[in-house]
Order: sequence, then structure tokens, then C-alpha cells
Amino acid sequence: MPQRTIVITGASDGIGAAAARNLARSGERIVVVGRSAEKTKAVAAELGADYFVSDFAELAQVRELSAALKEKYGTIDVLVNNAGGIMGRRELTVDGYEKTFQINHLAPFLLTTELMDVLVASRATVINTASAANGFGNLDLADLHGGRKYSTNRAYGTSKLANILFTSELQNRFGEAGVSAAAFHPGAVATNFAAESTSWFRHAYTTFISRFLLTPEQGADTLVWLATSTPGRDWVPGAYYAKRALAQANRQAYDAQLARELWDRSEEMVRAGQTAETR
Repeated sequence: MPQRTIVITGASDGIGAAAARNLARSGERIVVVGRSAEKTKAVAAELGADYFVSDFAELAQVRELSAALKEKYGTIDVLVNNAGGIMGRRELTVDGYEKTFQINHLAPFLLTTELMDVLVASRATVINTASAANGFGNLDLADLHGGRKYSTNRAYGTSKLANILFTSELQNRFGEAGVSAAAFHPGAVATNFAAESTSWFRHAYTTFISRFLLTPEQGADTLVWLATSTPGRDWVPGAYYAKRALAQANRQAYDAQLARELWDRSEEMVRAGQTAETR
């Protein structure tokens, strides 16, 4: 089987790094993307892989990343949108958007759509890391940035719900062009992704409860399965998975009109950010 090019964001730690190691052992060409220059470089050096540093709290950096990826790789066989996390108090980014929503949804939306010509030409698989936390999300198109009512957990859950809606609409719009998309829940994994959060989630990673959590390698299992199996045969494109099986999501995740409207709204937001950058 020819070597494939697999881009993994959030690959400097946790399940992203674990998936990168697993896939590199299989002979895949891995491209490591992370926020921390030191950690990203270290993982890439370990794997003999290319790497890029990008902070998704700034959409200009996402555009720079997409441009660099398109310049270097004529083919991207798998794009894994894995970067994300739970934030603390409500905070707006330099782009003017709520930080959780931007990092977990808008940034991967922008990266994917900026790479779309390459992804279509490559008949690529796009994998979005969601979470069972989507169950307590509530996506209100009139209040995507939590200005009226904000809580750390709700913001995170809503962003993970947005990941699933993005997945289904991505499949709807580009499935016939050859792109296959999937979202997945990695499980409760022992990582430091909630370390900077005010959410009660962070306590699970610093108390005795942590001994019951999955390892990053276990959490990466469904990601690796989606990246190495055949869409349409082994899994249904456009769907949400956990433990290598179809999983039940928030009822809003099955609202096709909401998925379309979220896509259109997201396009407007990233376009507005680009206009602001060129002023």
C-alpha cells in the first residue's frame, strides 16, 4: 500500500501524539501540528516527521498553516482535526470570537475549508475529534459566543456538538466529490487538555479518579481505526462514532437544517476575520 500523508492537529500530546506514533509505525507519512513549539518539535523528531506550529486562538495562524500545508503537500490523504480543549472563564480571541468555540470549531472549520481543493483531489478522509460532552451542549445560532449565558462546560459541549454538525454537513457538501468525514468520541482519557480550565472535568485528571481513565493510546484507538479502514465499507461517512461503533449524539446533531446554517454562519465568521486582517 502506498505511503499516505496524514495531517494531525493537536498532535504534540495526548491522543493526537498517540495516534501519530501508531500511524507512523504503520509506515504512514505523518505531519504533526501543535501549539507548543517545543512539544510539537519533540514529537516530530521522535517520528522523523514534518511539523508545523499553529495557535488556533488566532485565525491568521490557521490560514498560514493551511497555506504552508498546500505548498508542501500535493496530496493529503487524511486530515485529523484533533486540536481543542476546555477553557476557563469566557474569553474572546483576537478575532472577536469566544475562545472555546473558535479553537474547537471555527479553526478546524477554517483549516478544512482552506484545504478543500487538496482534500477533494486526494479523496481524503477528514476525522473530527468530538466528545460525549456534546450531550450537554446547546447550539444557539443567535448566541454562538455565550454572550447571554455562559458556562465552561456548556461552551465545551456546544463546541463538540458543532464538530458533529460540521462532520455531517461536510459529508453532505463534499461526499460526492470523494471526501469522507467522521466524528468520534475518544472516551475519558488521561491527558492534560483540561488543565487550564475552570471545569470540574479538570479534577478527574488530578485525583484518584484518573486511574480509571483511558490511556492516550486507548483513546486514540477509534481515530486510528477511522484513519486506516475504508469509509463506506467499514464505517458510514458523515456519522459519529465511539469504540469503533456508531454512537448516539445530542438530538441537535441530527438537525440537517441546523448543520447547514452552522456551516453558513461559520463561513461568514471566518470571512469576516480575513477581511479584518487585510484592512
